[in-house]
Amino acid sequence: MSPRIVVTLAVAAEQTRPDLARRRNDLYLDAGRRHGGTPVAVDARTPRADLRAAFATMDGLLLTGGGDLDPARYGQPNLGSRDIEPDRDELEALAWQEAGARDLPVLGICRGLQAINVFSGGSLLQHVDGHAGAGWGTGPAATHPISLVPGTRLASLLEANTATEPVVVNAYHHQGISREGLATGLVAAAWADSSAGPLVEGLESPGTRFLIGLQCHIERTESTPAAFERVFESFISAAGHPLSSP
Repeated sequence: MSPRIVVTLAVAAEQTRPDLARRRNDLYLDAGRRHGGTPVAVDARTPRADLRAAFATMDGLLLTGGGDLDPARYGQPNLGSRDIEPDRDELEALAWQEAGARDLPVLGICRGLQAINVFSGGSLLQHVDGHAGAGWGTGPAATHPISLVPGTRLASLLEANTATEPVVVNAYHHQGISREGLATGLVAAAWADSSAGPLVEGLESPGTRFLIGLQCHIERTESTPAAFERVFESFISAAGHPLSSP
């Protein structure tokens, strides 16, 4: 059977450009379908009964991009966070807990990477100057190189080695994870330079469970190296072959 991937999304109707928000949401769902998954879209307005049903049949969890997490979740006052949606934080914290209880695969993209780190006990840099360009659909993507960490799952998926040129990815974020802010129990899989110092651009679990977070938007294929499709492929494959039964 096709693995069921719960995909947490922004409420498109509540965004400044609902049409653009729907298109952004569709990119995540399309990525899951491309690699044989069955996306199950949920957002902060999904009825609780439907959420329970989605979580009960979940084979994998995709945490997607969006506004900033409430800094109170990592013990800080607001020092530059914006577009905070506490109800989405609550939804994703619940989804994270459900996935963790069953060791299900998790993939986090942009906000999703940051959510993984915060839910694991880490913190965020609330603003990083010069690390985000035009919003998606409003102009060409800002890009920057990342350095992959040899020996990580991510480097293996991208077939990277330290002798090659750094991979160039899109940048749509104004927050990030510093070396000091990375949660205990997670490992950095990719780094990027910034005005605030080195940022964690990829993270993962050191164990056998598939748990990867990426700061770049790999669902936006027009500005993403084709090799990143292997991340989606591996995620969907892991969801179809769970480590443990519910």
